[in-house]
Amino acid sequence: MYRENTRRFKLDWITIILFLLLVCFGWLNILSASSSGEIVSYFDMGERYGKQLVFMLFTLVLIILVLSIEAKFYERFASIIYLASMLSLLGLFVFGKHVNGATSWYAIGGMTIQPSEFAKFATALAVAKYISDLQTNIKDLKDQIKTSLIVLVPAILILLQNDAGSTLVYASFFFVFYREGIPQIYLIIGLILLVLAVSSLKFLALPTAIGATTIIFLHYFFIRKRKKQIFQPILISVMSIGLVFGVQFFYKNILQKHQQDRITLWLRLEKDPVKLEQMKKSISYNLNESEKAIGSGEFWGKGFMEGTRTTGKFVPEQDTDYIFSTVGEEWGFLGSSLVVILFVLLILRILFLAEQQKSQFSRVYGYSVASILFFHFFINIGMVMGLIPTIGIPLPFFSYGGSSLWGFTLLLFIFIKLDSNRINEW
Repeated sequence: MYRENTRRFKLDWITIILFLLLVCFGWLNILSASSSGEIVSYFDMGERYGKQLVFMLFTLVLIILVLSIEAKFYERFASIIYLASMLSLLGLFVFGKHVNGATSWYAIGGMTIQPSEFAKFATALAVAKYISDLQTNIKDLKDQIKTSLIVLVPAILILLQNDAGSTLVYASFFFVFYREGIPQIYLIIGLILLVLAVSSLKFLALPTAIGATTIIFLHYFFIRKRKKQIFQPILISVMSIGLVFGVQFFYKNILQKHQQDRITLWLRLEKDPVKLEQMKKSISYNLNESEKAIGSGEFWGKGFMEGTRTTGKFVPEQDTDYIFSTVGEEWGFLGSSLVVILFVLLILRILFLAEQQKSQFSRVYGYSVASILFFHFFINIGMVMGLIPTIGIPLPFFSYGGSSLWGFTLLLFIFIKLDSNRINEW
């Protein structure tokens, strides 16, 4: 009996240890970023490090709950969990709290809950459920459209709440679809669309449209030599032109001023060097201070709670979106490399386990977890280092926030539970 119980509760402790290292190291950096170097009271609920510690304690309860539920529950009730999550996103339009320009939170007592953080694992479950259905063929166009709609619904709802950063995360599901067998042409089309979108902003819409149309017709008539297939190149050209002018319209009429400025600065769309420098100073304060903080840490760092820019509050939102700058200043290149290595190891471990799964549902869900974590990790660190435009998304398990920590914990530990079901099968 003892051996049976031991086998039944066997878990992948490598993944769990990586998770614990990230959460604990993240809390140390939140402590530095939200204090001013004075003596701290760890459970001070007036400070963010105190609140985060309480969030971590509740996380342990959440982990126990997730692991105690039968693994089949997540597959059986995936659709219901997804529907409940979408209803919570819809409810924000009526009951949501407006914070920092976005209506993404419910105010419950003295705390706020962000449903978009929980929508990620709900969407991952729904995608895994649909793709693993025996009647689903991901190579069939009809099923590709249905699967895409599962992802697009929460993405659109979150975008309408003016949370562009969280919306972009849903692009990570493309990697999942690609792993499950969608044609390679979609990857090529995606890259072409990205090039057209950037080109339409950088070189204007009309020259980009003319260039794209010319290349399409040259490809069909001179390279592939299919002169009789006139309808196909015309259709692709019309779609390309629509995309090019659509991106311009979205950039000028849909995006808010600060979002336009970030893209303008990233692509250097402003030709006047004086105006460009003024724009850089006005909208890149966070980024400039973040880069200075990281650079000042050099190789070894200044030491825990010894970062002058961190304790001096030079970097706004340093315990949330810019938490990595705290690592760079106080722990230096060595500590920053350690954080990157931990994330890479975690993501690779999840991918490795996903490939070991015996059910397609568990494999698809595992790839969804890895893709979402990679997207957050890549975007957040790239943003802090100035490699990509500023996009407000947290660093998983690291940034301050109860919703973020709980959402990522649910995302990860549901997969750990699914994997334990594989390990403990007779």
